[in-house]
Amino acid sequence: MNRLTCGLLLSSLMLAGCASHPNSDTALQQAGSDFQKVKEDSNVLRIAPKDVIRAGESLARADRLSTYWGSGGDVVHYAYLSQRYSAIAREHTQLVLNEERAAKLELERQRLQLALREAKLLSVQQQGKWLEEQIASLTTTQTDRGLVMTLGDVLFDTGQAELKNSANRTVLKIVQFLQLNPKRVVRIEGYTDSTGGEQENLKLSRDRAQAVADVLIDLGIDDKRIQVEGYGDQYPVEVNASERGRAQNRRVEIVFSDDKGQLGAAR
Repeated sequence: MNRLTCGLLLSSLMLAGCASHPNSDTALQQAGSDFQKVKEDSNVLRIAPKDVIRAGESLARADRLSTYWGSGGDVVHYAYLSQRYSAIAREHTQLVLNEERAAKLELERQRLQLALREAKLLSVQQQGKWLEEQIASLTTTQTDRGLVMTLGDVLFDTGQAELKNSANRTVLKIVQFLQLNPKRVVRIEGYTDSTGGEQENLKLSRDRAQAVADVLIDLGIDDKRIQVEGYGDQYPVEVNASERGRAQNRRVEIVFSDDKGQLGAAR
């Protein structure tokens, strides 16, 4: 083989080796990026540590081979293996996480079902007692008229008789209590402060009491179990000289009968 032939062969080998470097460099960088992500993921390290180790070993080998001339194909090969191990680690982790989430949801579903079963086992009497305690825990006072719940002025806009949404939870408890205690009745009494004329206050107080009654009726309580009264600015609970006092006087009171349906005397 003459010198010219040897030179051409050497040149072609060098060109082939050089041509493989861009691909190997890209593969090495991508493999390194993938490995870094799985290495920093605590879930992957917990669930698939062996795959992470294999990815790291293959990457290290590819990195070592990248320093040798003419080893571009091997670099690509081991970089590919590292990427695959990283991908397997991610896939394995995702599978286990999905199984863990499914198991957690199943436990929560079973817990809720158990709670529902336990709730259904409660007798109507027990539920009624619980609701009575809930009613008593609200703003209630024991008077000679019976147990009285006070719905404050914040449940109505100024000068308006329409209940705000903030009253819904309280009203719903009253409905549940009356549903479980079908012999009980209520008297709903409306009151205002001393601002405005006497007739205007009487009308507003009755309209507010009626608004509460209407909600109870809409939710299934027989209107025969509900009495409505409006007292205007009579029977203040505070002096009307201050805004705080006037706010306390603007109220609706719900008077509950005893368990036999007997209401205390009206004012």
